[in-house]
Amino acid sequence: MQQKSLTIALAGNPNSGKTTLFNNITGTRQKVGNWPGVTVEKKEGIIHKHGYNLKIIDLPGTYSLTPFSIEEIVARNFILEECPDVVIDIIDSSNLERSLYLATQLRELDCCKVLFALNMADLARSRGIQIDADKLSELLDVPVVFTIGNKNQGIDILLKKAIELGESNAVVPQSRRVKYSQDIEHSIAQLQNFIEEKKNNIFLYNTRWAAIKLLEDDKIIKERILQKVGNSGHEILQQAQLQRKYLIDRFNDDPEIVMTDERYGFIVGIIKEVMTTSTRQRVDISRNIDLILTNRFLGFPIFIFFIWAMFQMTFSLGAYPMQWIDSGINLFSASLDGLLPNSLLKNLLLDGIVAGVGSVIIFLPNILILFFCIAIFEDTGYMARAAFLMDKIMHLIGLHGKSFIPMLMGFGCNVPAIMATRTLESEKDRILTILITPFMSCSAKLPIYIILAGTFFSAKAGTVIFAIYFIGILTAILSGRLFRSTLLKGVDAPFVMELPPYRVPMIKSLLIHMWDRSKMFLKKMGGVILIGSIIIWTLSAFPRNITYSTDYESQIKKVKANYLTEFTTGNENTKDSIEKKRDAAISKILMAQKAEKIEKSYMGKIGKAFEPLFSPIGIDWRGSVALLSGFVAKEIVVSTLGILYATEAEVESDALKKALLASNMTSSAALSMMVFVILYLPCLATVSTIRRETGSLKWTLFSMGYSTLIAWGVAFLIYQGCRMMGLG
Repeated sequence: MQQKSLTIALAGNPNSGKTTLFNNITGTRQKVGNWPGVTVEKKEGIIHKHGYNLKIIDLPGTYSLTPFSIEEIVARNFILEECPDVVIDIIDSSNLERSLYLATQLRELDCCKVLFALNMADLARSRGIQIDADKLSELLDVPVVFTIGNKNQGIDILLKKAIELGESNAVVPQSRRVKYSQDIEHSIAQLQNFIEEKKNNIFLYNTRWAAIKLLEDDKIIKERILQKVGNSGHEILQQAQLQRKYLIDRFNDDPEIVMTDERYGFIVGIIKEVMTTSTRQRVDISRNIDLILTNRFLGFPIFIFFIWAMFQMTFSLGAYPMQWIDSGINLFSASLDGLLPNSLLKNLLLDGIVAGVGSVIIFLPNILILFFCIAIFEDTGYMARAAFLMDKIMHLIGLHGKSFIPMLMGFGCNVPAIMATRTLESEKDRILTILITPFMSCSAKLPIYIILAGTFFSAKAGTVIFAIYFIGILTAILSGRLFRSTLLKGVDAPFVMELPPYRVPMIKSLLIHMWDRSKMFLKKMGGVILIGSIIIWTLSAFPRNITYSTDYESQIKKVKANYLTEFTTGNENTKDSIEKKRDAAISKILMAQKAEKIEKSYMGKIGKAFEPLFSPIGIDWRGSVALLSGFVAKEIVVSTLGILYATEAEVESDALKKALLASNMTSSAALSMMVFVILYLPCLATVSTIRRETGSLKWTLFSMGYSTLIAWGVAFLIYQGCRMMGLG
């Protein structure tokens, strides 16, 4: 028997626990993509429960259905146009008044079955708040269920109620919604009747709701009416304008403001009926924690410590599984070397694919740890505190703390970070934030720092990596100040940052967040990094006919002959030692031969052409090629180094580190390269995102050129400064 299907949409305010509920319901059975035609993240999951296939849609968090941001437009359009079987409104029980504003708007839609989930019920009780769910259900004619998302309580009951509601034949209740004042209800009725006459049976929306939106001067609804209703659409808009003018004359204020006030009046009346607050004093744990974490003197040093600890942990804890993966790759490489005969295909597999992809994939543990830490910041509520703390610093560049959230997201990936600037109201603020966000080092650059810092700074690697990230933040702040004073002049925007209560994060939710973001890294292994590694190997392996400066074959024969004589005259105790010396000498000759071969390849010629540009900052032709390849994806920088520094005898662990130490690279050159990497032009995906989000090729080219010039200048100062001070 085929199971029935239902589509359930989860709506709710940000910080209401909506995503936690979604993760608990769907677990790992969720798919992440983008809404059609919009680059806002879309999450959906399909589960089998109580004999039904349930498609769960996680709508973007929104405070209302009034379209001020892309997220609000997406949420509203999905409910109106896709018509899910049930909409579950996730309500923060500890902040009922704010949450009920969205709830009343959902009730006004009159086109969907709505179910309320009073989430975080335990937090409400701890604050002495009691809610009469039955009374709330009676007043709004909506089913109500208590849930505690982070403890997985009430979720099964919630799904049962949703299925019952979705399968019921009951029509969406038309009563018990917001009743406006007499004048407004008169205008709604007049406009509704006019729409009924003119809609030509092709009207998209419930006519009462459309009338309310037109009185609120909703631009999107106006555009849709003109598109769908044709000539009659202009008449509807004219009638709406007449009714707006009538209400403005009556109230001496815009109708949308008056209607918002009356909605809140309706909500206050509901709260008085359903909610009671204990008179006894309650200890607000979140406020007490904030006395320390957002303190004007202690807050910022604590924030700096948390960021430092994150990178220190990323490097130190990740070192162990990183060694295991490295050993596994080298074992696989050695096995492949023994199985395959000498051929061009063998060279491609070993020196191209295994050396290239393998040199990047070993950093997966570090990426997982970094994303796990970022998930902790988000799920505990500390991310909002970080934005609050950075507010004063951001005002130095004419922005506010809200702009720091996309920048902090940039530690994971610059693409979603730049998309997150859509939440900023000011166009100049958006462009300014987009221009400085790429200076926040993304996770793709982390493998470069780990290999260079781990090679040349060993025990201090975590601190060095933290310093590199700090240089990126400082450059972003200084660049922002420059842009605000010249290209993007404007006044500081006001900033009101909601500080959600602290929550104990669920391990399951943290792991889901960590894995969702890390999947992008793994997908690149089989995509852009694999292709990039093959291209880099091809350029470094051809042309095949090279005239060497030295007769390497004769050198190898001479070494073999010399050690053969020593071997035949030696005793049994020294034969193993003699063989090891012979193999080491031959390996050294082969390394020299390969180095010359790569230097005279097409890749070497490209590197040599750019070497004069990079030599003042301490980077040789191999580093030049690696940095150029990083424009496609920053992970390719490491895979390029892995190919260019690969050796015939590369079967031991830490081969790339040993090759870097054996090269002419110094610690100051490594530091210079890390600084250049964090500041120079972003990857291709980020560049295309900048182009799309700014809508301007001019700003895109400016971002690429400015960041690269700044990168070269700062790297030059650091490299030459270190040399002058004799620091290597």
